[in-house]
Amino acid sequence: MFHVKTVSALTRAGADIPFKLCSQRLRSTLTSTAATQAVSQDNVSSRGAHRDSARSDCTGQPGRGGEDGTTTPANEISVDFEQTQEAYKSKDSLELLRSLVVFKLCSFDFLVDKNKEIMDLGKKILGQRAFDQFMKMTFYGQFVAGEDHMTIRPLIQKNQAFGVGSVLDYSVEEDISQEEAEQKEMDSCVSTAEKESIGEDHRERKYTAHKQFGDRRGGVTGARTYFYADEAKCDQHMETFIKCIKASGGSSMDGFSAIKMTALGRPQFLLQFSEVLVKWRRFFSFLASQQGKDGMEALEQRLELKQLQDFLIKLGAKGDFYGWFSGSKKESSGTIDMLDWNSLIDDRTNISDLLVVPNLELGELVPLLETFTVEEERQMKRMLQRMDVLVKHAIENGVRLMVDAEQTYFQPAISRLTLEMQRIYNREKPVIFNTYQCYLKEAYDNVTMDVELSRREGWSFAAKLVRGAYMYQERERANEIGYEDPINPDYESTNIMYHRCLDYVLDEIALNRNANVMVASHNEDTVKHTLRRMNGLGLLPTENKVYFGQLLGMCDQISFPLGQAGFPVYKYVPYGPVNEVMPYLSRRAQENRGFMKGAQKERELLWQELKRRLASGELLYRPAY
Repeated sequence: MFHVKTVSALTRAGADIPFKLCSQRLRSTLTSTAATQAVSQDNVSSRGAHRDSARSDCTGQPGRGGEDGTTTPANEISVDFEQTQEAYKSKDSLELLRSLVVFKLCSFDFLVDKNKEIMDLGKKILGQRAFDQFMKMTFYGQFVAGEDHMTIRPLIQKNQAFGVGSVLDYSVEEDISQEEAEQKEMDSCVSTAEKESIGEDHRERKYTAHKQFGDRRGGVTGARTYFYADEAKCDQHMETFIKCIKASGGSSMDGFSAIKMTALGRPQFLLQFSEVLVKWRRFFSFLASQQGKDGMEALEQRLELKQLQDFLIKLGAKGDFYGWFSGSKKESSGTIDMLDWNSLIDDRTNISDLLVVPNLELGELVPLLETFTVEEERQMKRMLQRMDVLVKHAIENGVRLMVDAEQTYFQPAISRLTLEMQRIYNREKPVIFNTYQCYLKEAYDNVTMDVELSRREGWSFAAKLVRGAYMYQERERANEIGYEDPINPDYESTNIMYHRCLDYVLDEIALNRNANVMVASHNEDTVKHTLRRMNGLGLLPTENKVYFGQLLGMCDQISFPLGQAGFPVYKYVPYGPVNEVMPYLSRRAQENRGFMKGAQKERELLWQELKRRLASGELLYRPAY
């Protein structure tokens, strides 16, 4: 029969891990009191109205500010992104000129395509010291804050004086060959059992390693990539993140620090756990379709337990499935949703025991892989331990952690582990922020389910919304390996998805003030859309619930006017030694090529400000703060 272990938490396995995967069973829809149900119904009713509002906003209609849809003009805050004097008051004229030169160079295909070869040639001609100085005057100086936590402090403090905070990101990356990257990926993503019994498991192709896509840097712009070497290297990455957290805490009062989960452990676990989560969700969708509920949004699908029990019995399953969700049938509403379903992946003796999937033919839960070695089990635990260490350091230093998104075959596990940290550490205030990539077809379902879980359990939902960094790589991998493309079909559909997710979270903030969102976008229309919705919903910038984020060295005409108008806005601030940040800068140049070709307005504003300073005798202007 189907069987789910509900034994002790992860600590029973010998590792002192202070949080448990799904240690709280979600029974709110099954065993809630009448009063709680009444509140829930009110929230659901309000949610429906606000969700309709969000849909209308995606088509360009104004957001609703209250019951009658009106706004209060006295509370409205507008920001003018055309005022160059305000936008660039933190920059001297040489910095403006550097921006113009760098942006122009980034628009030439030949220079961008051959940037690595050109930089290597520059080192040979100039020598390392002169080359480093040249980079600091140009590309490095534009996009990187400095070499270490001491040298970045003046820039962080200057930006803060003009209303712009920082998300610190230590951007050093291994400069290894494609062959080395592929070998490391294959070694770290394939378990011992898989190597010994090729073809005998039931793994899906999407969630297995493929050598032709082993170099995860391919087709990726602006995102650091980590490859697993050994546990000692993961400990080094953790120590680096700790230094970044301390630097962020020492440089500002309310900073962020960015981390990547693939830096903290063997990616094999992320692949396997992602497959488990996806299979559980897919099984729920299959059961929903059997009850005529396919095509509905994820949170609107509710399974009738009696029908579900009868259906599983017909398939040969044995046991009381009804009793999985509630110890007392009298207290049960008789239905479950996706969040209740997810709670079936409960805490277990070993972490590897989490990696079980439902098998309809056998009528039971079966392990994703037959065996795990003792060392593999330890590696999985260490990843969780390192995450917990980082969270505690963040709390001690008054810093918030931003967990970056990664490839779709890792992301379900990354999001789930981040959510588990949020369930524990976001109780009093938002400490952990998850990242949602809105170019994914499933982005809206992911956002709405996590918001609903936070409401049921009473913790602060915190999200960074991005469009996404892995589109070309993801599309090519899906096409070559043979699974559905996870990316929205075009840029416009991604825009709609972004605004839909954003509107949902803004509505949630307006409902109970217990959610938080960073609008991480260089798109001026998206920023203006957010400001309109905030005005319509009566959300004030001083509440610090809605943040804005852009990359250092880009879109200053958006960041600084927002900061000076009182909105919490942050620059994503890379730092690290010149030579070791070269791989990051190389891809940043590639990203900026496409961005700058479509960002003529930013160059025009920079020229406009330079000409204004020249005409007014302010060419030697120095920012005062």
